[in-house]
Amino acid sequence: MPPIPSGRGLSRRAAAVLTGLALAAGGVTALSPATAGAATATPGSAAVGAPADFPVRVNQLGYLPDGPKRATVVSSATAPLAWQLRDSSGAQVASGTTTVHGADQASGQSTHLVDFGAYTGTGSGFTLVVGGLASHPFDISAALYDGLRADSLNFFYQQRSGIAIDANLAGGSAYARPAGHLGVAPNKGDTSVPCQAGVCDYRLDVRGGWYDAGDQGKYVVNGGIATWELVNSFERARRSGGDAALGDSTLRVPERGNGVPDVLDEARWELDFLLRMQVPDGKPMAGMAFHKIHDAQWTALPTRPELDDQQRELHKPSTAATLNLAATAAQCARVYAPYDAAFAARCLDSARRAWTAAKANPNVLAPATDSTGGGAYEDADVSDEFYWAAAELLATTGESQYRDAVTSSPLHTKPVDAFWWGGTATLGRITLATVPGVALPADDVARLRGLLTGAADGYLSTMGGQGYAVPLAPDGYVWGSNSSVANNAMVLGVAYDLTGAARYRTGALETMDYLLGRNALDRSYVSGYGERASENEHHRFWAHQNDASLPHPPAGSFAGGPNSGLQDPVAEAQLAGCAPAACYVDDIGSYSTNEVAINWNASLAWLAAFAAERHAAPATPAVQVAPAAVTVPEGGSATVAVKLSAAPAQDVTVTVTRTSGDTDLSATTASLLFTPANWATAQQVSLSAAQDADAAAGSALFTVGGPGVQPATFTATEADDDTAPPAASCAVAYKVDSSWGNGFTATVTVKNTGASAVSGWTLGWSFGGDQRISNAWNATVSQSGSTVTARDAGWNGALAPGASASFGFQATYSGTNATPARFTVNGADCA
Repeated sequence: MPPIPSGRGLSRRAAAVLTGLALAAGGVTALSPATAGAATATPGSAAVGAPADFPVRVNQLGYLPDGPKRATVVSSATAPLAWQLRDSSGAQVASGTTTVHGADQASGQSTHLVDFGAYTGTGSGFTLVVGGLASHPFDISAALYDGLRADSLNFFYQQRSGIAIDANLAGGSAYARPAGHLGVAPNKGDTSVPCQAGVCDYRLDVRGGWYDAGDQGKYVVNGGIATWELVNSFERARRSGGDAALGDSTLRVPERGNGVPDVLDEARWELDFLLRMQVPDGKPMAGMAFHKIHDAQWTALPTRPELDDQQRELHKPSTAATLNLAATAAQCARVYAPYDAAFAARCLDSARRAWTAAKANPNVLAPATDSTGGGAYEDADVSDEFYWAAAELLATTGESQYRDAVTSSPLHTKPVDAFWWGGTATLGRITLATVPGVALPADDVARLRGLLTGAADGYLSTMGGQGYAVPLAPDGYVWGSNSSVANNAMVLGVAYDLTGAARYRTGALETMDYLLGRNALDRSYVSGYGERASENEHHRFWAHQNDASLPHPPAGSFAGGPNSGLQDPVAEAQLAGCAPAACYVDDIGSYSTNEVAINWNASLAWLAAFAAERHAAPATPAVQVAPAAVTVPEGGSATVAVKLSAAPAQDVTVTVTRTSGDTDLSATTASLLFTPANWATAQQVSLSAAQDADAAAGSALFTVGGPGVQPATFTATEADDDTAPPAASCAVAYKVDSSWGNGFTATVTVKNTGASAVSGWTLGWSFGGDQRISNAWNATVSQSGSTVTARDAGWNGALAPGASASFGFQATYSGTNATPARFTVNGADCA
């Protein structure tokens, strides 16, 4: 790597300016179909572009049976062309004609589109034939993305610092290596690393974490977004019911079999490093996070990690790094609590300290000049990091100080923008829109969801105007363009989860088509996936092109992609005059188009997990009402909780109507909206009983239902002014499992002691001290002041006589931590 700032250290705006200057200086030459990608390769590099005999561009891995199946044909023909889909034996299984798209601005090519989505057969070795020319072979399979899901995550294991890489886990002996940077000669760290001159007067143990990219530096601001994406992928899968695919013993990691989902084990390797980068108590700027650690000079290419003999240095703390730590540690506290309560508590403590330190030091900015030996990762605007960190802390704790920080930020109401390591506001928006029970008004959450789906619609519009269906504008091919593409596709995936609208899943899957070969260069940008995949990504150890004794990058490594700025000597020499989407070369020296990076692979891993989820025909959700019978005080009100048994395919509105009985009883809530994201979150229906002169206790039957759901009924009974409260038919056990300093975890068990089954339960109590619940599992728990309400999680809502259900939570406290004195279940006192 030459001694210039890595493009990963350039701001999005700076990269765009450089791109604009390059285009203005050299111009963009449209490629004709006959010469598309037919550039000359230099010795030791792969040919630039696609061979002329493969004008039929497909996803070289393949397609899902229930997903979109489209291809692009490079042709200047003005009339539609005939196409045939052939199986592995050469037999025609489908046919049709192309749609003429014409000029594609980003690639400079004339294109036609093929849609063979009507074919739902499966198999391997399919080819698409147009004008007598066949595409690369591909598969159609529901299991298409299973391997990529695992390999894109194994990339992180192989990027680990401070641990020996096991050949059995890495895919072969070529990838095995001793632990790097543990202070074993010739290494000088990372177990006792000094600061740069003038930064601090002590050393710090910052072992572990992931090497950032092709170099061996470790950067908090890039580690932050990469970690968030991996953990968010698990959060997302848990909400969709697909978390088993990322569970324990699903990945090739040394921690498999420990009872913790493997993707969380992998993310923890980086989280532990991020926590170590926090300035210790008692030191100047305590609670802040050091911005980065890397060699004093650029590490030579190639260099095995365990053979790096340079001095490692800690670089000055920054507000951006500190807020990355606050955000990811807060997310950690929320997600890891069911698996390791002590680690979750440590994360939350670190997040709080980082937030406090960032508030006290809001403008400690990393300078662009700090680019010797590693990327600067400078960031002149940290308002987005403040918003992101506040959102994560709010989602985890529900505390008003973080809610105020979220709602007072100008970013809270602005349109959703593209996210990257230097622009993280949309990460906060995704969290606030998707984490169940977040402490924001319902209309605020709905507005955020609307902003995300609006952004997704914008990406679909961009894709619809292109020959290659990329969620990226033609002027967006800057350093790491593939990461921009993948990040935008993540927003499409989130929109699908929020709405169930198939168009968003289609857009996310078509983005995978682009990354895996349906593009201007007929190139899969993921090593090991596709007939014509990148294999010479810029890396210090996976450097076979420079040293035949070293391996190629492992399968699942994700290249940065086309960069019209031509910001390295190889790109400048080989890509002059390239169209923006064709400015890529599979050469180890082209670090501006062909490097790898953890944040890029994190996006790929998120998308691969999304694409790999099986999508069976959804069952019709059933309305669930708890309790099924409710007593309403005469002249007063009561509530029942309503939710669905499963996620609906799209937004559904259920209405509440009185179908028979006493007209003194009425529902003051007329309708409820359920989405594919909030279906399991109970919503309240308010009921009232009019004051009357009779002494009769009337009752009424109510129905809750609507299109696309199975309805449910419940009974409301009026209680006259002198009617006794319902008898207790429940028991509650409250147990503190562990306690430390200012925190504790507890398990609460609800038992049905009555003679009738309970179809759903809502437990209430009040704390006697200042206990505050930060997160819970196996129940939906909310807290207002000292009053706590816990509602069943759906799957544990039905209690037969004598049956019980348990849930747990983590909380903070000071002083005493007394057991609550009184519990109610569905409004009745419990023993």
